[in-house]
Amino acid sequence: MNRALLQRQFLLERTSRGVPEVLEQLVGLQAQAGNAPYVGLWTRLARFQLEDLTRLYTSRRVVRATLMRATQHLVTASDFLGLRPALQPVLDRGFQYSPHRRALEGVDLEAVLAEGRRLLSDGPLSNVELGRRLHARWPEHDARGLGFLVRSLSEPLVTVPPFGTWGVGGEVEFTPAEAWLGRPMGPALSEEDVVLRYLRAFGPASVKDMQTWSGLSGLREVVARLGGRLRMFRDEKGRELFDVPDAPRPDGDTPAPVRFLPEFDNVLLSHTDRSRIISEEHRRRVFTVNGIIRATVLVDGFVRGMWRVEREKTGATLCIEPFARISREDRAALTEEGLRLLSCVAADAPTHDVRFSRVS
Repeated sequence: MNRALLQRQFLLERTSRGVPEVLEQLVGLQAQAGNAPYVGLWTRLARFQLEDLTRLYTSRRVVRATLMRATQHLVTASDFLGLRPALQPVLDRGFQYSPHRRALEGVDLEAVLAEGRRLLSDGPLSNVELGRRLHARWPEHDARGLGFLVRSLSEPLVTVPPFGTWGVGGEVEFTPAEAWLGRPMGPALSEEDVVLRYLRAFGPASVKDMQTWSGLSGLREVVARLGGRLRMFRDEKGRELFDVPDAPRPDGDTPAPVRFLPEFDNVLLSHTDRSRIISEEHRRRVFTVNGIIRATVLVDGFVRGMWRVEREKTGATLCIEPFARISREDRAALTEEGLRLLSCVAADAPTHDVRFSRVS
């Protein structure tokens, strides 16, 4: 399962495909952290420059929006138009079970949505500003809750540049997707198509895995409807795993090169049982209590440490924190790969270095 996941994620061998094709194979990249998709593409593509993604984002060929698991993802515009309506039940359920829903008891939801649409039709707004303007009309209700309502249940929204481009932080601004893209939403992907797309990127997988990745429920019935279009396996614990018949399933002893994954990478978030790529012990170190998923190091296909870049006037250092002793050969490979990463993400730094911390 590890090698199948790595191959489908372009982590066994970098691909010469273009960014849009890779994003569609992966069904997008997690994008809570603005720089993360850039690193995710760099580690998967044979020839990738930061401006490759920035150009696609600013030209509206890719978009950043709330999708799977009601979290931010970067996807192609064409994928967004079909995925977003298919995932509306996820946003509906997220709103219904949110603390914000209880704080909005008694408010006319349709009136708030209509006002939110009107406000957004005048131009992009941050969540803070959207909430502030809604609060001016409904002062008895929480501003954050009012903004969350509009972002969850109004017409689909996307975030707009420059936020989400390399190195740019600040307030996220939202705008209606149809106006931004100049195209209508839909038709929605069928649940069957959503499952097939997931399996091509993350399979073999269980029904629970499919639901963990998407946030959708009731997918066992969808798998049953797919019937003979899927192959069924069992893992070492006897659990049913499903896959598309023609997907790659390389041998378990296929060599896996070292790789640097960004924060929130989907390979760590798209299965209920993550042991195919990270142990539970290491997961507790990577997944923080405040919801951050740290950038990680793959050695022989599994998470074996974390990494970060430290910048000073004299240069940039890639700091690797291994979870256990790493062989001399793997340290050399990580050093070489780390210097390549720095040449992309810290090209302006006078010097580049890779440093390993002691095993803790």
